[in-house]
Amino acid sequence: MKKILLITTGGTLACGETENGLAPSLTAEEILSYIPKAEGICHIETLFVSNIDSTNVTISHWRKTVKAIEENYDEFDGFVITHGTDTLAYTASALSYMIQNSPKPIVLTGSQKPITEKDTDAKKNLLDSFIYVSADDSYGVSVVFGGKVIVGTRARKERSKSFNAFSSTNYPYKATIENGEIKRIFTEIKPQGEIEFFYNMSDSICTLKFTPNMKPEILSYLFKNYDCLIFESFGVGGIPEYLLETFYEEMQKPSEKIKCVVITTQIANEGSDMEIYAVGKKVKEEFKLIETYDMNFEAAYTKLMWILGSGETDYEKIREKFYSPINYDIMK
Repeated sequence: MKKILLITTGGTLACGETENGLAPSLTAEEILSYIPKAEGICHIETLFVSNIDSTNVTISHWRKTVKAIEENYDEFDGFVITHGTDTLAYTASALSYMIQNSPKPIVLTGSQKPITEKDTDAKKNLLDSFIYVSADDSYGVSVVFGGKVIVGTRARKERSKSFNAFSSTNYPYKATIENGEIKRIFTEIKPQGEIEFFYNMSDSICTLKFTPNMKPEILSYLFKNYDCLIFESFGVGGIPEYLLETFYEEMQKPSEKIKCVVITTQIANEGSDMEIYAVGKKVKEEFKLIETYDMNFEAAYTKLMWILGSGETDYEKIREKFYSPINYDIMK
């Protein structure tokens, strides 16, 4: 029987009623008391990291989780992390870059209703997580939710209340779990090389979501104050003409601050392709830009945090690292 560490961070799964609404309050032991079947799946030990609403997650919380896993890595066969759903996809992506080449499975899960409620999805999600993390041929960082196993860099929350809240963006599910049985959709590749843990993540990255008739002055502020800008463009990607003059001015200025500009799309599926339309093709030909293609936004954002957090400042090296696949994050 495999030895699994349950790391609790809070979220809806651990919530109880308060005067001001639901708030995380349950201990790991209280959570496990609702799923006695887990005792027959694996040997479980617990570790408390935090008890917060995932809306409040920051880089410091990621570091605490990574440290908890690194300090206990040799003692356990796998790790299950309970987490709030609102930022779970960001954390799954961040951990994919902060913990690389892990031959042991690291699973994030949560729920749309507290585990204390009769019609909760928490019991299934947590049991499924223990089933998956205890199985042979499970590797790296994944999300287990709603009977699906999702690559950590491909998960996205698409529904705010439904139990099938998460989907896999531009990539197949790793597996499904039905009635306690794992049905693998593709064979996972065991990571090669030594496991690596990273703690430095840059906070000098800003995302701007384009909206019709946006005032161009915002670009000047962002170029002045951040190392990296991610522009969430329309469709397959481009720069609207009402922003173009200011964008050109800022891109042509000599700057010690800005390290890279990234173009992504607001569309969840099928990715970007700036060369299709003139609004994207001309800009891409004239400037050094990074395009996200099929990459999930949460992955692109946290990967850039990791790259710049390493101290990298050279554009070509940033670009090379960005396009080097980690945990199935990009297929370019």
